[in-house]
Order: sequence, then structure tokens, then C-alpha cells
Amino acid sequence: MKQYKAPVLLNQQVSNRYWHMIVNTSMLDQSVEPGQFFQIRCADKYTPFLRRPLSVYRINEHTTEFLYLVKGKGTTEMTTIEQGDTIDLMGPLGNGFQIDSSMKTILLVARGVGVATLAAVAQAAYNKQIHCVAILSARTKEDLLAAEFLEGFGADVYKVTEEDGTSDVTNVQSIITNEIFGKYKIDCIYTCGSRRLSKLAQEMSTNYDIPGQIALEEHMGCAMGACFACVCDVMDGDVTKSVRVCIEGPVFPLRKVVIE
Repeated sequence: MKQYKAPVLLNQQVSNRYWHMIVNTSMLDQSVEPGQFFQIRCADKYTPFLRRPLSVYRINEHTTEFLYLVKGKGTTEMTTIEQGDTIDLMGPLGNGFQIDSSMKTILLVARGVGVATLAAVAQAAYNKQIHCVAILSARTKEDLLAAEFLEGFGADVYKVTEEDGTSDVTNVQSIITNEIFGKYKIDCIYTCGSRRLSKLAQEMSTNYDIPGQIALEEHMGCAMGACFACVCDVMDGDVTKSVRVCIEGPVFPLRKVVIE
């Protein structure tokens, strides 16, 4: 794990709850993969003490972008970072998504800030000439921030929100089975951001025998595997075992994760 001081090129509010940050990461000596994350120090002071894990949103040659939800003290402090400041970050960390070049069409199922995590998958798929179909779920239309980004990569995007009453699991299941599966042959399902939608994606993966991958979002302390704050359960054959999201994840085979 390496620590860097990275110049901030942009940090601006893009909706009522979300901010977009672009960081110069040209100093990295390794590539950044979709699904990986960085541990970011929120402010140059003693509090908040713990860093915050942010998954990558867009991956460029010399920059890395983050889309983050302002929810607590740490992310609120991050909104005070200005263009020209430097931030203290560690990474890239964790195991990312696997995107096989032999695939033709993949399905992305994302909710809330999980949309940011899967946006990087759409970007990587486009570079491999893989078509994406995406279901993006959010509280409001304003929060569907990555929709245009995905559409720019040729993705077919289905938008569902609480605001218009379309985001319930039953409706999403209907869209998948009646519209998407009827129109496309899906080679893999990728999901992040909602327990309910992730469980639905897991059921679709099992029932239709489609491989899948999931990026888990958990509170982290150290992101180095020492504190065991981000433990989740996965199935290893018939045995349930606990693994650390920061080290063994955050991306896991969809069917192996125990989703409550």
C-alpha cells in the first residue's frame, strides 16, 4: 500500500447530495481497476481521524475521479477541499472487477453511490467493445448522476427512482426479466449499492445461470486488513466464512456473498 499527496483538479457539488472530485494521479506506479478504491484523508487536521474509502468513478490516463455522497462528518469536511489543494490518499486498494474481453453484453444493476462504482465498469467495457445495459436506481432523478456518462459509452440505461415510484424491487425484476432478458443475451451481471437490488441480482444470476460480480460497501477502519471492521460472509462450498472487504474484496463472485 502506497501513500500519495495528489493535487486536486476539481471538487464541486453536482447535486443536492453528491460531489464530484478529480485528482491528478499521474504519480501512481500501478494501474487503477474498476471496483478498486482509495483511502482518503478527509481533512488536514486530527478530526475526523479515520480516512474514508472512495471507489473510483472514472479512470483516465493521468487522473482519477470520485463521485461521493455527503453523508457524515468526513465527507462534509471533504467538500471544503478546493482546486489546487492536495489530498492525502492511499491506494489503489482491493480487488476490482473482472471484465472478460470475450463477453458481448453485460448488465449493471446499481443504486445510489453504487452507480459511481459501476460507471468505471461501463468505461472499461466500452474500451473492450462490450455493450452495457444498466439499471440505475436512486431516490430522485437528480441523483441519477452517471446516466449521461454511461450513455456516452453506448450503454442502454433504464432509470428508476423513488420519486416516480419505479424503484421497487418488483418493478426492477419485471424490467430485467421482461425487457432486458427478452432483448439481450447477458454474459455477466455486475451490481453495487443496494442490499435489495443486490439480492435480486443474485437471484437472477442463480435462476438464469448467469455469472455475476458484486462490489460491497462496508465501513472501514484501516483498509489494510488489521482492524476487521469490514468483515462480510461468503460461501466457500457449503461452509460460510468471514472475509475482509478491504483485502479479499471489495469485489466478490455474486453467488458466493451472503446477502441478508
